[in-house]
Amino acid sequence: MAHHKSAKKRIRRNAARTEINGARIGRIRTFVKKVEAALQVGDKDAALAALKIAEPEMARGAQLGVLHKNTVARKVSRLTARVKSL
Repeated sequence: MAHHKSAKKRIRRNAARTEINGARIGRIRTFVKKVEAALQVGDKDAALAALKIAEPEMARGAQLGVLHKNTVARKVSRLTARVKSL
């Protein structure tokens, strides 16, 4: 248990940030799932449109430190390659 005022504040802040970051990751996963669903069906136009929306969301996650930038780059690259192959 924290004994200092600053440590108690840090615990409160970490809890709030964890909630925000979790919501952001969930949002990113939702957009990625939309791309994958379109790929599953084989609808290239829908997959391309979904990728266009998912890519900036993923980049924003990397920029804010929720995901590592290389992780985002890898995922975007793989999704783009899958959409191109349709």
